[in-house]
Amino acid sequence: MRISASLTRIIGIANAVVVTVAIIGLSLMPSGDRPHAKAPLGAKVQDTVPPVDPTPVGQPPGVVATPEFARQVGANELGLVPVLMYHRILPKRMAFLDRTPDQLRKELERLAEKGYVPISAREFATGDIHVPAGKFPVVLTFDDGHRSHFALDAYGNPAPGTAVAVIQDVAARYPGFRPVATFWINKEPFGLRDHASQAAAVRWLVEHGYEVANHTWGHPNLRALKTKRVREQIVRLERLLKKLGAPPSKTMALPYGALSRDRKAARTGSWDGTRYDFAGVFLAGAEPSVSPYAKKFDRGAIQRIQSNGKKGECRKWCSQHWLEWLDKHPGERYVSDGDPDRISIPRRVRGNIGAKRGLQVIAY
Repeated sequence: MRISASLTRIIGIANAVVVTVAIIGLSLMPSGDRPHAKAPLGAKVQDTVPPVDPTPVGQPPGVVATPEFARQVGANELGLVPVLMYHRILPKRMAFLDRTPDQLRKELERLAEKGYVPISAREFATGDIHVPAGKFPVVLTFDDGHRSHFALDAYGNPAPGTAVAVIQDVAARYPGFRPVATFWINKEPFGLRDHASQAAAVRWLVEHGYEVANHTWGHPNLRALKTKRVREQIVRLERLLKKLGAPPSKTMALPYGALSRDRKAARTGSWDGTRYDFAGVFLAGAEPSVSPYAKKFDRGAIQRIQSNGKKGECRKWCSQHWLEWLDKHPGERYVSDGDPDRISIPRRVRGNIGAKRGLQVIAY
């Protein structure tokens, strides 16, 4: 995607606006909307839950790409990828960042009908992208671990109206649309306050292929903190994830999209004897991300798109605008070759490729 200097300045301003609106919107969120959830009957409370290995869900069998095959499917694995950012999913929106279950469902259905296949933020940041040939990856991300994202009903299934229930339902009705998303949580994941309920929620998500990862302990503006406190915020949440049985985080989302003054501290470091090292740190941005194989890919500041319509500031910066833009500019979109061991690209963009990650490059 070729961006002029003036557009770059505009995008910078848009990012600032998105962060500002996020801060205002989150400040308006009611602080008392977290239920005192109880653990399921028979659940045993332990200090530390045995870790659950994340299991890839619905990954398609790979093909062996050739230059001719890549040309036939129009593969371009240096194209743009929409990383969609969601916050609360409420029956009635209370803040600008909120979406309703119906709005979420319609957006996911549109993605499925257009040929998008969800992958996790971990898969994206590490370049482990398994998408059928000719299809497009999309990353669904949910910030703050709100109770509207996930809850279990009395039968141990995702509660109706939650984000996970909507994702599961859409995936069931659209074969090939993987029920995969990333949930970045804080100290009270999904509004749950007791250890057993938290562990049960995290275990269900990880066992079903969802990513649960780091959004800091208390959701502070990292730009306002000293480096030591940034590291403490990250490590405390990482320790909680370990207690709940989640694997070590490979990704994290910056609260309010604000980078710390020491940019490296958000991606790698240690505190009180515990280390962390993320493959990707995600902003609250205003445009699609470049491919993880591109030279310009910055794993310490990965762009996202706010899920929203085209009103006000979202006229050119939110999901409806960008999904329509990608439809109109298919040559700029990431198109998979279906081969996870090869990177297929048009010859015209050969000079834009960065780290090959040990993968063979096909330029046609």
